[in-house]
Amino acid sequence: MGKHDGLRGKHLVWDWNGTLLDDIGAVIGATNAAFAELGLEAITLERYRELYTVPVPKFYERLMGRLPTDAEWLVMDGVFHRHYWERAVGCGLTAGAAELLAARQQSGFTQSLLSLAPHADLIPLVRRHGIAERFVRMDGRVDASTDGKSGHMVRHLAALGIAAERVVVIGDAADDAIAAQHVGARAVLYTGGSHSRASLERVGVPVVDSLEEAVSVAEELV
Repeated sequence: MGKHDGLRGKHLVWDWNGTLLDDIGAVIGATNAAFAELGLEAITLERYRELYTVPVPKFYERLMGRLPTDAEWLVMDGVFHRHYWERAVGCGLTAGAAELLAARQQSGFTQSLLSLAPHADLIPLVRRHGIAERFVRMDGRVDASTDGKSGHMVRHLAALGIAAERVVVIGDAADDAIAAQHVGARAVLYTGGSHSRASLERVGVPVVDSLEEAVSVAEELV
């Protein structure tokens, strides 16, 4: 396949946490370690997946029965991230992820990475997993906001210069689909991360149980 076909074909925008990085165990561990420090009850994976939402303060509201104050949020966010980064180094890529990314790149198609993880932490981690060269662009969060991905997606596609109608977003959160919809792109959601299948199905986009399936559904979407 020539380069020209790749430019005309589908572009995949991959999410990182819970999609390419199999880190849900680290997330639950860090959440419960943070909750223990804050005097909140531990949460199961099932309950986490049922309640998780972006912006994350809304998730804490579902757990606490009220929105955290700004001061509480700073503490919660700081404590969570301290515990999370201790665990993240031990996380592997999701089964088949490296092979899928390589095969797609070899076929001449383009793909990029868009994450709400801090950019300065994200890039070294992606490099450590040996997949950085699979992406034409990688963007993490560069500000301290708790906003979802929609504005971030606008900037990402503008930087890429790719028309939204050629784009499929693959992620594990409802927010990934909302960001795709915001720019006029399509989305496929994967059940291996932060949300239960039931909460993903409420979004109204295709829901899949493997990344391989995500890519093949994405191929049919655009």
